[in-house]
Amino acid sequence: MEQPDRLVLFDGVCNFCNFWIQFALKRDKKGKLKFGSLQGTTAQEILPKYNIDPTVLTSVIFIEDGVAYRESTAALKVCRHLDGGWKLLYVLIIIPAFIRDGIYKWVGRNRYKWFGKQESCMLPTPEQRARFVE
Repeated sequence: MEQPDRLVLFDGVCNFCNFWIQFALKRDKKGKLKFGSLQGTTAQEILPKYNIDPTVLTSVIFIEDGVAYRESTAALKVCRHLDGGWKLLYVLIIIPAFIRDGIYKWVGRNRYKWFGKQESCMLPTPEQRARFVE
């Protein structure tokens, strides 16, 4: 399997994560980003190459040009590729990572409680399917 240049891996059963992916899909009209669930076969194959345990589902992973980013850095790097003013959020990268990641981890620990969880990973629409990996 050929790895896309920009791949966003997310918790496919998390309602908040799915909302965020739908948000990104709508704002990436040029199709720069590909998406896949952390529970999928692509994530299981790729993540060990970056010394990331594919069974740990606590962070979005963004792989760009052969480098894997996690937590707030991953989210901000994804924003950099979105259309419109959303790319301006990347300026938040100047906040030290331990602060950004602290907030990210707090939301991550509470995401199921606050936003709920699905029984299975989201299914992309037929129009979105080409943007997803297994």
